[in-house]
Amino acid sequence: MKIICIGQNYLEHIQELSSKVPTEPVFFMKPDTALMKAAVGSGSKQEGSSTDRKLPLPTAAVFYLPDFSNNVHYEAELVIRVCKEGKNVAEEFASRYYDQITVGIDITARDLQQRGKEKGLPWEPAKSFDNSAPVGELMPFEELKNKKEIIFELKINGATVQQGNSAQMIFSNEKIISYVTRFVTIRQGDLIFTGTPKGVGALKAGDLLEAFLEGRKVLQLVIK
Repeated sequence: MKIICIGQNYLEHIQELSSKVPTEPVFFMKPDTALMKAAVGSGSKQEGSSTDRKLPLPTAAVFYLPDFSNNVHYEAELVIRVCKEGKNVAEEFASRYYDQITVGIDITARDLQQRGKEKGLPWEPAKSFDNSAPVGELMPFEELKNKKEIIFELKINGATVQQGNSAQMIFSNEKIISYVTRFVTIRQGDLIFTGTPKGVGALKAGDLLEAFLEGRKVLQLVIK
């Protein structure tokens, strides 16, 4: 499987990073070693926290801050799961190529990314390192009440830091699939991160991340 990530897909996030609005989807990929299962209750046993606050979760996935970055950011995103192989998929048929959805975190070494941008270098060191793609519990797309306005939210230590609505995406899921498959064949089990809304920020040891899809908690992650 592979992880396809869409950048710059929410206008207010583009503005907060002082970037230009794209005219077509911007995508990059993470390797399968970036995948980290962070579904509610499915993580490793919690070993404590660097803060005095006792975390309320008996189990949670754990992400360890890497030693090669001093500015690691969270980016919460809707993630769709590909259900069948496709190449050069027409936009009007693209909805047939995904069947599940969740929330994931595109963890980014922002300082490495900025250095890469300044030198015109690829983003892989900043985006593709091990465990940089925690993914929550998948749910059938058909279970969503409003498939055109999918609401998701990220809380850190109980406070909301990001809220998104798929209706605000510059490029829809169908447009993303149609564009990406001009270049890359998608296969069953591939994951597509569809972009992050405004509110990205730095992670620190002791943070507890909780992501919600239509009000349902699908992801929990402890930072160490």
